[in-house]
Amino acid sequence: MLTPQESYPKLAKALNVPNVILKREDLHKYGSHKGRSIPKMITSYANQGYNNFVISSSGNAALAAIHLVRDYNFDNPNHKITLKVFVGKNIDKEKLKILEHSILSPYEGEVEGVGGPISIIQTDRPKQSAFQTEKETKTRNLRQSTDDSALKGYKTLAEELNIIKNLQAIFIPTSSGATAEALGKFLPPTVQIHIVQTSACHPMAQEFNANFITEKKSIATAIVDIIAHRKEKVLQTIKNSHGSGWVISNDEIKKAIKLVREKTDIEISPNSALSVAGLTKAVKNSWKFDSSVVCLITGK
Repeated sequence: MLTPQESYPKLAKALNVPNVILKREDLHKYGSHKGRSIPKMITSYANQGYNNFVISSSGNAALAAIHLVRDYNFDNPNHKITLKVFVGKNIDKEKLKILEHSILSPYEGEVEGVGGPISIIQTDRPKQSAFQTEKETKTRNLRQSTDDSALKGYKTLAEELNIIKNLQAIFIPTSSGATAEALGKFLPPTVQIHIVQTSACHPMAQEFNANFITEKKSIATAIVDIIAHRKEKVLQTIKNSHGSGWVISNDEIKKAIKLVREKTDIEISPNSALSVAGLTKAVKNSWKFDSSVVCLITGK
């Protein structure tokens, strides 16, 4: 699915860059940029004979998985697949509502999760619960942090971005780093890869940006991967592209949301605002951009 990628002159002027493009992955039919990767992973493994899937997610990956399984089962009524979604006990209530609502089938008007193929389970340790489920049953654990098949789905995103003339850099809100690693692989080497993480979770971006104060919690709640299995590959991707990493505070996220609203009339989530806040911080740190810069608007 193609998502909009439009220039916003007023926003570019405010950010002091020649051209800024918002890549609206929040408008993807599966809710975020994770809709590029997770569905492709599930379909591929289903074709290999897997019928049962599990995922631990803070929101967007789970949403993409739910939508794909729901659609897959509608198209394949005699070969349905199952999905268990493990979320934390402290998951954002609004996100939980979105996940629960997404189980409602647009085709039948029924809740599939009640005794059906999709279930959402709150637990104190969602990752460990997913690992245990995978270990005890023939279930495929959907982990973008360690599964390289996750990279393949982002090839379509790179192909869309490649249409942009004189693309110089892209700013990516980053948790596991799969998107950054994939775009580094599929985009031309002349495109700078900039990862943006939060002041509460920054295992990769801190290698480039020491100018921040750690906060206990971030309002960008999708950035949660503190282990960073992909760290070395992501760091090498960034260095090869001559990009960087940026750590963003809650205050900087709020300012980015306000700026985008004022200059574009678009309301973006804290997770998406990381890309704009990252670009803002880069410019303040004397980075010069003389052509097009993309801010990835990832989703809620």
